[in-house]
Amino acid sequence: MHDNLDLIMTLTGGLAAALICGTITQRSGLSPIVGYLLGGVVVGPYTPGFNANPELASQCAEIGVILLMFGVGLQFHVEELLAVKKVAVPGAVFQISMATILGCLVAHLFGWSWSAGLVFGLAISVASTVVLLRVLSDNHDLHTTKGHIAVGWLVVEDLFTVLVLVFLPAIFGPEAKDSNLALVLATSVLKLVVMIGFVIIVGGRAIPAILGHIASTKSRELFTLTVLVIALGIAVGSAKLFGTSMALGAFLAGLVVGRSEFSLRAATEALPMRDAFAVLFFVSVGMLLQPSFLTRSPGIVLATLAVILVGKPISALALMLVMKHPLGVALSVSLALAQIGEFSFILASMGQDLGILGSDASNAIVAASIVSITMNPILYRLARPLERWAFSRPGLRRRLDPQPGLNGVTASTLKAKGSRPHAIVIGHGPVGETVSRLLRDNGIEPRIIELNLETVRRLLDAGTPAFYGDASHRDILIGAGVDRAVGLFLSSSNFHEGEEVIRLARELNPKIRIIARSTYLRDQYPFRHAGADAVFSGEGEVALAMTEFILRALGATPDQIDRERQRIHDDLLEAPEVVDFHRVE
Repeated sequence: MHDNLDLIMTLTGGLAAALICGTITQRSGLSPIVGYLLGGVVVGPYTPGFNANPELASQCAEIGVILLMFGVGLQFHVEELLAVKKVAVPGAVFQISMATILGCLVAHLFGWSWSAGLVFGLAISVASTVVLLRVLSDNHDLHTTKGHIAVGWLVVEDLFTVLVLVFLPAIFGPEAKDSNLALVLATSVLKLVVMIGFVIIVGGRAIPAILGHIASTKSRELFTLTVLVIALGIAVGSAKLFGTSMALGAFLAGLVVGRSEFSLRAATEALPMRDAFAVLFFVSVGMLLQPSFLTRSPGIVLATLAVILVGKPISALALMLVMKHPLGVALSVSLALAQIGEFSFILASMGQDLGILGSDASNAIVAASIVSITMNPILYRLARPLERWAFSRPGLRRRLDPQPGLNGVTASTLKAKGSRPHAIVIGHGPVGETVSRLLRDNGIEPRIIELNLETVRRLLDAGTPAFYGDASHRDILIGAGVDRAVGLFLSSSNFHEGEEVIRLARELNPKIRIIARSTYLRDQYPFRHAGADAVFSGEGEVALAMTEFILRALGATPDQIDRERQRIHDDLLEAPEVVDFHRVE
């Protein structure tokens, strides 16, 4: 009875502290993860007041780790990685290597062993997926080029972490001390291959069949329970039968479920349970922090922060610039990765379990994570000012601009094409591609500005003038010939520098016709005020399309449909001006 009460009090106290601290940090504009970690500090054994049971919290946190890894596998998309593999794979490998080396140097500086330095460096080399997605989403960059690269980068880091969790026990575990290292590694690889094959092949057939059978019962509770049993069962089975980590088993379980038709339902119904246990995981990590450590050993914390906030982003920035990516994209991706989170704690916990890391390393990681997660949204917003500062200096601009060969067709090539009127199209998604085709069919040459390097190369190979760069930069617009263009089309709804592009284009060519696309109705006035001739809102166009569909289904006459469309135009939309793109002044 006493043990049950202790468990209930630990759960209640830990979740209550996480709720209060998480709410405060959320309202302060910070990640709630910071609040969860601080909640753990509040109920931890090193602060006065209520003290939760660290052992019970740690046991609950194990479930949190399993469900976290299951969620990572569930949301893992090979397509996202393949789309940016040319930068994400070498970038992640290079940054992890640099951060690990710097972590080893920090550990050696403070007298730790090289094995401790290796695990410590690996722990601070991987960023938090939760924090990254939150920062990208808050800044409307999740579905942009920089967002795709950052997410792909994190996918590589996650996969790398999974492999590290497999090989650490093989290298530093008790059985490795008296065994041949090569034999232990070979055995671990064999077990890993067998387990992956078993889960992917057997589980790939059995799990969807089981989920399909349970789904046919129409019971939401049974479906949720089945998903949890699959996640926990495969995690435990991977440890008991194959001697690998439960985290890897959970990841593979999520991967199999994610490839089935039940992935969306599993994410919406089963993963709320993951979120609750994940909170306990962060609380249990916060309980490890000794506040007195911050005053006793500030040097370790500062050195760790230097690696995370300076070493990691600089290495990522340098590699992306070497690979000829625009400065704005390189800055945004590198600053988004300047933090550590859940996987850092998982690696640190394993390091402690294996007797490699001491309490100082764990304290340094927890303290550095709180600071880096807190500062990450602020650092990310510095990308644009830093980019403008760099480009305001001609010497830096020449060094940091992509090479001419990546900027598309040159000015001389454009002049050689003749005097055919041209228009600038920003973005080459489905909308941009349609606009380009319409322009081409009507005797106007489309010139594409795009931040996806593969798209630019494909367009250039097809003979379409294309420019690789950020359209909010004056030089990119000038290079594309905006001063002589008859029109400019903002075809991307995710481009949040639209007002700046419109102002620049209007300044460089007062007579240009500007057509803009926006996601929300509220963006119409700012775009029109900046100088756009017409703005088409996704919200407004969906409202019009649904209205017409409903009225036709109800049997309305064409006149009634036209009147209703006009009413919506008057209520929601600003009437666009009629522009003539063939009239070249």
